[in-house]
Amino acid sequence: MHNLDRIELIEKIDQRRMRDVIGEFPEHVTQAFALGKDFSLPAHFADVKNIVFCGMGGSAIGAETLSFYLRKELELALYVNRDYTLPGFVDKDCLVILLSYSGNTEETLSAYKEARAKGAKIVVITSGGEAAALAEKEGHPCLLIPQGFPPRGALAFLCFPVLALFSRIGLIGDKEKDVTETISLLEKLKNESLGIDVRSEVNPAKKLALRLFDKFCVIYAAAEHLSAVVTRWRGQLAENSKALSSSHLLPEMNHNEIVGWQHPHKLLKSFVALILRDKEDHPQVKKRIEINKEILQKEGMMLEEVYSNGEGLLARTFSLIYTGDYVSFYLAILNKEDPTPVKRIDYLKKRLKEWK
Repeated sequence: MHNLDRIELIEKIDQRRMRDVIGEFPEHVTQAFALGKDFSLPAHFADVKNIVFCGMGGSAIGAETLSFYLRKELELALYVNRDYTLPGFVDKDCLVILLSYSGNTEETLSAYKEARAKGAKIVVITSGGEAAALAEKEGHPCLLIPQGFPPRGALAFLCFPVLALFSRIGLIGDKEKDVTETISLLEKLKNESLGIDVRSEVNPAKKLALRLFDKFCVIYAAAEHLSAVVTRWRGQLAENSKALSSSHLLPEMNHNEIVGWQHPHKLLKSFVALILRDKEDHPQVKKRIEINKEILQKEGMMLEEVYSNGEGLLARTFSLIYTGDYVSFYLAILNKEDPTPVKRIDYLKKRLKEWK
């Protein structure tokens, strides 16, 4: 029996039970979408010229996922802001949605204060902290989401309520069908292919983790739909697996990075090019991917591909995200690292407080 099929070994390493957080993700989607449907915004919040999401790390990835899912439908400009300051176009006609799972993310709190000064329409989504306190004190709508998760484990609660809110105020169409398909697909993936009870021989996430073990992973995908998915994979490999990786998007990487797969030649032998694929990738990007594979295989590079599942774009997007979450979990087990703690982030935050 392989290590990844030994439940007792997984339980020994995964002391804070990240396996439960990942396994319960389909249920989180159900709960999160219901929260959004039950949350009311003032009608004038739909009367805006653009939308800015503010967040960092695990709190921002939900916004980025939505921005690519809705890019063809949403008629307003949508911008994901990962910084202390806001872009200059933010004004009273801008809807600013602040995403901070803890409610204490300093970059997001800084952006909150600037949005308030600019007179923007503000919505806060958080589990508590200073962001919730400020919103309550100053009268801004605040959606409180469940506590107790690492921010990256709260993706559903930082994404699906917004989808419901946008539908309710008429910015997009009804997404009930898309969300239902996504939940059903995620449950099926967990039970039949990705979950810890599915043996390595038939578990694509366990198989890929084994191939990535002790390798440097370079993640590629088409920019049109999967930019956020690439970011999520890279972040999950870092935080869960404690493994460094890099990423780039097509077609842009064909105008620079593809040339870099030459030196240092010995080091590149320990690299794996991982390509995330979707059936609706642009036809020219599909051709580019095949040519990239040809180039890399001629150089003797290791290459892996992961295809999305499902019919609708939302389901396909989250099928890849869910696969990446499980891959990062299994790689953490192979690395003998508890997936949950992020000690270096904790240390960095502590040092920042000491400097104030």
